Amino acid sequence: MAKARPERIDPSWPQAPEGEHAVSELASEVQGAQSPFGQVVFPLPADELGYQHPRTEINR
Repeated sequence: MAKARPERIDPSWPQAPEGEHAVSELASEVQGAQSPFGQVVFPLPADELGYQHPRTEINR
């Protein structure tokens, strides 16, 4: 059996009550990984983006 490595244990992992799970994916209404962006739906409309395409001005 592999030896225990306490330095590899995530200290930020939440402590759950006995019989409960700290994994939020089990309580999700959809399959797969949860979005790190919350409830934002992609793709965003173009008018909500802060992107401005660069323009090249040629010196002559």
